[in-house]
Amino acid sequence: MSIVNFISYIVYVTFNKQMMNYSLIHEDCHAAGLAAGIKAETNAMIVGSPKSLLDNEIDYTKKTYLLDEGPCGYAWVTIRPGNSKLANAYKKLGLAKKAWNGGVDFWVSEFGQGVQRKEAYARAYAAKLQELTGHDRVTVGSRLD
Repeated sequence: MSIVNFISYIVYVTFNKQMMNYSLIHEDCHAAGLAAGIKAETNAMIVGSPKSLLDNEIDYTKKTYLLDEGPCGYAWVTIRPGNSKLANAYKKLGLAKKAWNGGVDFWVSEFGQGVQRKEAYARAYAAKLQELTGHDRVTVGSRLD
């Protein structure tokens, strides 16, 4: 084996080992997020049309919807800066994409549309990620749909 091939091999093994470690970190964070999301309490909602234009009462003669999982929305974890070792690893693993406001976003795809479970997942994921990596610029975001 030539020296160039040997160096290439060392770089390849080192890179894959680092990616594997980030994969394991993601699995641990994902498990923490799932546990938190499952335990999260949700506020069921009834959505319908009001009796009159400025009324707060629902007209049950019209179509209504029961949302067991509470409000609909999205949640994500943001890693900053976007060129940090952690952010680059998440991009390379296909877990995160460039965020519009800086950094990279890891979007929560579990728990359907229920934002309360997604937020619980994201908070637990971010806390575990900070614990395992020591990276302190990990934040959580969410919005209603």
